[in-house]
Amino acid sequence: MKKFRLNSIIFISVIVVIFGCNIFYLVKLYTSIKSNVERDVMTALADTDIDDMWERSERARQIARAKGQEPIELEETPPNNDSQHGRVSGSIDENGDLVTTRMTDDGNVYQQKSMLVRDNSYTNQMMKAMSQQMHEAMDQYYGYDLNITDSIFRSRLADRGIYPEFAAIEIVDEKDSVLLASSIVVDNNSDYDVFHLCFNPENRWIYRASVTPLTRHILSQMLGVIVTVFLLMGVFALAFWYLFHTVSKLRTIEEMKDDFVSNMTHELKTPIAIAYSANDALLNFDSDNDPSKKETYLKIANRQLIRLRELVENILALSMERRKTLKLKKENILLAPLLEDIVEAQRMRKEKEIIICIDVNEEISVVSDKEHLSNVFNNLIDNSIKYSGDSVKIDIKCRNNVISVSDNGIGIPDKSIPYVFNKFYRVPHGNRQDVRGYGIGLYYVKSILDRMGWSISVKSKDGKGTVFTIKFNDNERENSFCRG
Repeated sequence: MKKFRLNSIIFISVIVVIFGCNIFYLVKLYTSIKSNVERDVMTALADTDIDDMWERSERARQIARAKGQEPIELEETPPNNDSQHGRVSGSIDENGDLVTTRMTDDGNVYQQKSMLVRDNSYTNQMMKAMSQQMHEAMDQYYGYDLNITDSIFRSRLADRGIYPEFAAIEIVDEKDSVLLASSIVVDNNSDYDVFHLCFNPENRWIYRASVTPLTRHILSQMLGVIVTVFLLMGVFALAFWYLFHTVSKLRTIEEMKDDFVSNMTHELKTPIAIAYSANDALLNFDSDNDPSKKETYLKIANRQLIRLRELVENILALSMERRKTLKLKKENILLAPLLEDIVEAQRMRKEKEIIICIDVNEEISVVSDKEHLSNVFNNLIDNSIKYSGDSVKIDIKCRNNVISVSDNGIGIPDKSIPYVFNKFYRVPHGNRQDVRGYGIGLYYVKSILDRMGWSISVKSKDGKGTVFTIKFNDNERENSFCRG
C-alpha cells in the first residue's frame, strides 16, 4: 500500500509539473501572439497614414479640377533660404537614433532627437522618410478629415483579420494633448489599447490610435490550443482519478477477500476438529457401548456437519454469484410446501427457542429457480435467528405479490441499512462476538433476486426487529397470486 501511495504521489506530481509547463508555454504563446498583433496594428496605422495622404491628394486634385485650376507644382525650398528654421543637418548617435542639428540665422545651435523610431528594416526606414516628405508637401495645402482616417484604419485592420468594436484616431502633440479629433470621441484611453505613430517629427505631430482591448482577438487565435490543452489535461486527470478509484476499490476488495479466506479457513478447521474428535471418541473410547454417550457424540458430530454444510453453501453461493453467465433453472414452484421444508429444517436448531409462523396460501405458485430461491429464504431465516436474543419469532407472509420475512431480533442501526446488501459488509454490533458471518449472505440474496427480476428492501429499528420485503415484478404477477 505504501508503494502504491508513493507511486500515486509521484504520478500526481508529474501531472502538476506537466500542467504547469503547459500554462507557462501558453503564457509565452500569448505574449508572442500579442506582440505580432500589436505589430500588425502599427503596420495598419502606418498604412492608414499613407492611404490617407493619397486619399487627401486625390480629393485636392478633384477640387482643383472642379475650379478649373492646374495642379499646384511644389518646389523644394533650399534650406539656406529658410530664415525661420535656419540650416538643418542630421546625424546618427551611438544608440542608432536620428539627431537633428539646427542652426538659426543668429548663430544659435539646437539639437533634438527625432521622434521617428529607428527601424532595422531599411524598407521601413524608407517608407517613414517618404511619409514624412509627403506630409511636409501635403499638410500645408489640404487639411485632415479624421473621420475618413478612422474608416481607412478600420479597413486596414480588417485586412489583417482584426475587428475591434471600437477604433478611432486622434492627432496629439508630444505631451499627448489632443490637437485634432474625429466625430468619434475617446472618453478614457485607459479603457482601450493605445498605439502611437509620429508622422511629423518637425511639428511633433503624432497619430494616437485607440482600439478595443485586443485580448479577445489574441485569445481567439489561441482558442484551439487552449481548448486542446485543457481537454487533454482534463481527460488525463479524469482517467487517473478513475484508475486511482478503481485500484483503491480493488485493493479494498482484495483486503476483504483475504480476511474472508482467513476467517473461513479458521471456521472450517473448528467444526472439522470437533467432528473428528467426536468420531474418534466413538471409535476408540466407547468400550462400554453407552447409548447416551453415543447419542451425545453423534449430536456433536451432526451439529458440526451442519455447520460445515452452511459454510460450504456460502462459499458455493459466492462462487456462483461471480459467474456472470449463471443461468437460472426456472420452474413453477408451490411456495407454501417450499417454505414448510425450509422452516422444518430450521426448527431443528436447538441453540435457542425458535418460533416460525407461515401465512401463505397453499395455491400460491411462483416461477423461479428452486435451489436458489431456497437459499434466499434460508439466508433470511438464518439471519433472523442469529441476530436475535435468547428466543426469536419469525413471521413469513405473502400479500399482494409481496413476501415479507419479519422478526423480533436486535434490529439494524439506521446508518447501516443502506449497506446491508453490499458484499462483505457486516453490521457492527459493538463488542458482541457471539455472531459470526462473512458479509455475503444478504449480498447473495440481492444478487439472485436481481437475476430473477425481483426486488428486496429492508426496514428495521435498532433493538425492535427487522422486516425484509421481496416484491415480484410485473411479469411474475400472472404466476404469483399472494392472497390473504
